[in-house]
Order: sequence, then structure tokens, then C-alpha cells
Amino acid sequence: MKITIVAGSNQKLATSTKLGQYIQHLIQQEGHQVKLIDLYQSPLPFYSPDDAHGGHEALETYKHALHEAEGIVLATPEYHSGISGVLKNALDHISQDYFHNKAVLSVSSAGGAIAVSSLTQLQTIVRNLHGINCPEWLSIGGDQRKSFQADVAHSDIHPDVDKRVRRVVSSFLDLTKQLSVNS
Repeated sequence: MKITIVAGSNQKLATSTKLGQYIQHLIQQEGHQVKLIDLYQSPLPFYSPDDAHGGHEALETYKHALHEAEGIVLATPEYHSGISGVLKNALDHISQDYFHNKAVLSVSSAGGAIAVSSLTQLQTIVRNLHGINCPEWLSIGGDQRKSFQADVAHSDIHPDVDKRVRRVVSSFLDLTKQLSVNS
């Protein structure tokens, strides 16, 4: 299967991006193709309905990755009980054609205990884009974020956090496979 992960932070060493990289690693271990779009590394132009932004390389790469994907992971930090501005901007650039009947996993990171408000917002956006929300979501916060401070390959992920991430990713892959077979 082809999976696209959109890491929606504008911070170089964002925990949500590190979590996305770890999810990428887990999915690749299962033998699937994964494209990680890091919006810090590949920023997109500000969305405007008056400007199509034709020819913007990062935007074209992003759209192509979403279009080709059978499943999508959206990762965001939680800012003021919402998703990041760069992720919202990225999602504004696309239409239902990119998400229609695709499994979508919502992932967040917060300075506090958990980031439920951003996950709820992501699920609302996914529904409006006609994607299929994974019944599970993933949020790390507080001390759990320490597991994702180093390079993913060298992370010392707490066993409880690792178990939860693996369970949620497995559930997402199962849903993605079911939807891919039925389409």
C-alpha cells in the first residue's frame, strides 16, 4: 500500500514530526511505501482561492503524494486547542478528490497531557474532505514527548507509548487495506 504522512509543523525539531517519522518507520517495516511530507522542510504557499499556485514544486509534490496515497496520516502540534496554521493551510489547498474514501489517521503532540481538540478538528476536516477517519487517533503529550526528542532510529520510546503507537498504526493499516480492497 501507499501511505502519505503530512507532518504539519513549522518547527525544525517538532515532536509531531518525530512521531510522524516513527510512524513512517513502523509502516515501512510492514513492507508498505511511505512518503513523508514535512511542511517545515517543504513549506507551501499561502492558500488563496484567487491564486492557483501553478508550478510551485512543493505544492505539486504534496498534491501528488496525497492523490497516490491509499491511506493518509495527518500529524500536528496542538496550538491554542487547534491544529497548526501550516497544516490548515496545506489542507486548504486540496479538494475532496484527494481524500475521498481513503483511511486517515489523525496524530497530535501537545505540551500538556494530550491534544484532543486538534484531533477533533482534524476529524471534522477529514469528514468534509470525504475521507474515512480511523476510529482510533493518537496524541502524545507531557513526558511522553521525551520519547521523540532524538532521531527516530535512536529514540528511547517508553514501552507503553510504543505499544499504543504500534496498536493505532496497525488499526490504521487494517482500515486502509479494507478500504483499498473495496474501492
